[in-house]
Amino acid sequence: MSIDWNERQEPSSASTGDPRSTAEVDFSRIVHSHAFRRLQGKTQILNLGDSDFYRTRLTHTLEVAQIASGLVLSLRHNHANHIANKYLPCQTQVQTISYCHDLGHPPFGHGGEVALNYCMRNHGGFEGNGQTLRLISRLEKMSKNHGLNFTRRTLLGTLKYPAPFSKTNNGNQPVLNAVPTALQLIDRESAKPPKCYLDSESDIVEWVLSPLSASDRNEFTRVTAKEGKSGKTSYKSFDCSIMDLADDIAYGVHDFEDAIALNMVNEQQFRAFVKPEQFQSFIDSLNQQHPGKQNSNGFDGIVEHLFTGEANMRKMRISQLVHHFISSVYIAENGGLSEPQLRYKAALPSHVMPLLNCLKSFVFERVIKSPGVQQLEFKGQKMVVSVFEVLQSEPQSFLPEATYKTYMDAGEDMRVICDHIAGMTDNYLMKTYDRLFSPRMGSIFDRI
Repeated sequence: MSIDWNERQEPSSASTGDPRSTAEVDFSRIVHSHAFRRLQGKTQILNLGDSDFYRTRLTHTLEVAQIASGLVLSLRHNHANHIANKYLPCQTQVQTISYCHDLGHPPFGHGGEVALNYCMRNHGGFEGNGQTLRLISRLEKMSKNHGLNFTRRTLLGTLKYPAPFSKTNNGNQPVLNAVPTALQLIDRESAKPPKCYLDSESDIVEWVLSPLSASDRNEFTRVTAKEGKSGKTSYKSFDCSIMDLADDIAYGVHDFEDAIALNMVNEQQFRAFVKPEQFQSFIDSLNQQHPGKQNSNGFDGIVEHLFTGEANMRKMRISQLVHHFISSVYIAENGGLSEPQLRYKAALPSHVMPLLNCLKSFVFERVIKSPGVQQLEFKGQKMVVSVFEVLQSEPQSFLPEATYKTYMDAGEDMRVICDHIAGMTDNYLMKTYDRLFSPRMGSIFDRI
């Protein structure tokens, strides 16, 4: 029997005269959700206020959705005769999944994620992708019991890591850093969460995967364990693989663009990090499209335009890079799976992938791991832990009234406090911290 991927957990009938498809209904629900609007106040890499030119989680999300749409168009056009072509998502479907992909990230991005995983170390942990599933299927209020009540296909597309925290954690426990003697600081490496969904959403994942054959379900959710490290899943759905590749392209190219524009990296650092041969697929593609321009399309010409050329030349190169990745995508297979939504995936050829990997690695090593960013990330983590522990210490005294009621109705579940903090924007978290710890900040008239 074929699987009804348009089924919802709560049956709902379309309003009379509503011409929208199920994907268009889901798209409307995410656009009008609280969590989507909060993305405008959450960090991508740089803290808000550092510049008037930066990418927030919202602008990053819009770029991911646009790139994912381009990938679908490219696959549909360049692989029109592939058997998997009929299983490609419509553009609205892949945009909906793209709009969801970062919803669960807490204030201060991955720094906040590490902090909340430490705070929840005895209560099921925390992971941003897992929080995304929790948001769209429980916390948002567009249905009685199932959040945005998305279709099975949309939920599957947002499930980046189809294994629970308890099966991927491998017994790792966040601890305090042993070096400081006058301060208590978390050991940030030990507090990094595994890639997973939260055990509190196991029933939702069970519903999403229930129509699959037992062999497909077992293989899709299989966890590969490594001693001393978190376990990892091996698969994503077809739709999710398109979104995930678009996310990688946006991270590798557009965050790289931000770093150049804000003078966080320079040409010398780039040349020391990157090998010219990693750009060969891009150079070959440009020379094929623009014969006779080999000088400007060589590695030196590209680097010059990126770092020392006019802004419009840099933007042209960035656009060309994105186009190169989108036009190179192809349909690969997961041989151990039979359901088409699991069997097929979007991928980049082996001669193109090194370029994307080197851009991502450069951003990670020279920007994200730089002392300037790490110090601010550390400060954000410290604020998140401090606010959490205050709210946890006396929930009735410090939680907003409605949140405290939810906390009590849930049996004093720490997950409710975690949800409250994870949903904060960077600015809301900083204001809460100042209100609690800064002597001259705060008023009884503040909205909490």
